[in-house]
Amino acid sequence: MEPHELKAFIDSKFQLPVIEGEDKVCSLDEAIRGHVKRGMSIHFAGRGGALFYQLVREFWDKNPEFIIINNGIAATVLALIHGRLAKKIIASFIGDVYPSSGPNPVAQKAYLSGEVEFENWTMLTIPQRLLAGAMGWSVMPTRSIVGSSMEEENKESFTVIDDPFVPGDKIGLMRALRPDIALIHGAAADRCGNTIMTYPLGADVFGAWGAKQGVIVSAEKIVPTEYIRRHSHLVRIPSYMVKAVCEAPYGAHPAGMPNCGLPEFEHYFEDYDFLTECREASRDEQRFSEWIKHWILDCQDHDEYLAKLGRDRLLYLKEKANSDSWKDEIAAEIPNVDFKEEPNSLERTVVTAAQVINHKFIAGGYKTILAGVGLSHLACWLAAYRLKEKGCDVDLMAEIGMYGHLPRASDPFIFSYHNMHTCKVLTNVETVLGVFVGGSSNQCLGVLAGGQIDKYGNVNSTRIPGLAYLVGSGGANDIANGNRETVVVISSGKQRLVEKVPYITFSGKKVTTLVTDVGVFEKIGGEETFTLTTYVPLRPKQTVEEAIARIRDKVGWQLKVSPSLKEAQPVAIEDLTLLRLFDPKGFFT
Repeated sequence: MEPHELKAFIDSKFQLPVIEGEDKVCSLDEAIRGHVKRGMSIHFAGRGGALFYQLVREFWDKNPEFIIINNGIAATVLALIHGRLAKKIIASFIGDVYPSSGPNPVAQKAYLSGEVEFENWTMLTIPQRLLAGAMGWSVMPTRSIVGSSMEEENKESFTVIDDPFVPGDKIGLMRALRPDIALIHGAAADRCGNTIMTYPLGADVFGAWGAKQGVIVSAEKIVPTEYIRRHSHLVRIPSYMVKAVCEAPYGAHPAGMPNCGLPEFEHYFEDYDFLTECREASRDEQRFSEWIKHWILDCQDHDEYLAKLGRDRLLYLKEKANSDSWKDEIAAEIPNVDFKEEPNSLERTVVTAAQVINHKFIAGGYKTILAGVGLSHLACWLAAYRLKEKGCDVDLMAEIGMYGHLPRASDPFIFSYHNMHTCKVLTNVETVLGVFVGGSSNQCLGVLAGGQIDKYGNVNSTRIPGLAYLVGSGGANDIANGNRETVVVISSGKQRLVEKVPYITFSGKKVTTLVTDVGVFEKIGGEETFTLTTYVPLRPKQTVEEAIARIRDKVGWQLKVSPSLKEAQPVAIEDLTLLRLFDPKGFFT
């Protein structure tokens, strides 16, 4: 060939197509009708409000007997239980999430009636099982579950064996898990299904990778394959796995959509008002049915749902997702906060816990703190700022894939998008809980909450057999089994500080300290049970004897008191101010 002919040949042969692959674009209803069948096991692989709503519309009142696999069942997803779409749920958490975690009446009723089977796992073990399924393995090893009630409860899918490579050690083995189909919402996808996911990834897309019948994708926008190639480092799902692609702007709502790595894509914040409205409606069966009818069943499609939300609401969520929007929010809240008011018992608990965390972090030479939920995470936030002031190298972590964040004022939600803008690492559950918290090189102090705790430090946040379903493990079991040391923060009372928990969500093996509103309990000198080492006075000039008598009434086991019992340090004005800036509406305190 002549030079000009060779150049033309090269240009024609090696030009990358702007659009390529099978066109799988369809509507949400076509995707669900065409690929979801009665009796399937379904995994929600990440954000996916629009696909979830369409699933509910298509199968409402049809008793499809789905098996739902998801790390968390909360908020709108509880409609699957209420509407009897699910016969079984495999999850780590079933209950309320925003603004604070707690039991939900819909889940409680299903548990007590037995109409839905709950299979309890943890935040880490579910993606581990899904990853094993995607890799074609039959089993996956884990450090979680061992020593908990889940070990016995899940014996058909979990066993403990002698470690074949470390004589004398034990190791847990879990059966691989593969859903029939996965539903997932991404930031962008091309017409054949190559899908971009933005960070943090939460439980990631392992369930999508291993889904037997493939993946249904919805995306904020359908883009050319050229765009996919330019952002290939953010593509988590390849097209060959995908059965259908649906364009659905705001398709994660009421969840939000971060745009980390895709600055040209408009992001939006979680809709707290919507989540709160859903939570309140779920308190009454009739109200929840009406709420589902209004927001899901009466909407013909996703466009009608967005129209019902309204343009102003959607624009507000876009603006709220900006990195500095928290400044306007806290400015608006400050006039409503009395910074001079004396601390209440919950605020004292948080400050006392922060003092304990500070001491343990320095004494133990730790580098990271994994914050649980509720009072425990507020204590970690407060402690992190105080440790930074002392020049300590400390990084906070949250289980959905957040590392190295410094929480902003105005929003006490542990997974607030405001805090994601401050992260040093955005990753997934597997990395945070499996490596940073439970890996061989971890330098992590875990601070956790729970529903009940016994004198050995065993914690129950899952269920009281025959009486109530709480919420499940979430990441608590993974953290307590994997980190170096655990501090637990729980309010007192004989229903909470019990002689023996009826269900062990995580064992007290690594729990060294319990912080309550009445005092601090520690395991001294290698003992297996707690001793009261610090008391929190109810009022000024309360005698030690009066304080101990009060504490005996709040503890469900025989109280042991340290001979060197101390009084808790007073609450510093700066700590109280910072705490009230974190939680200006008092959601937790």
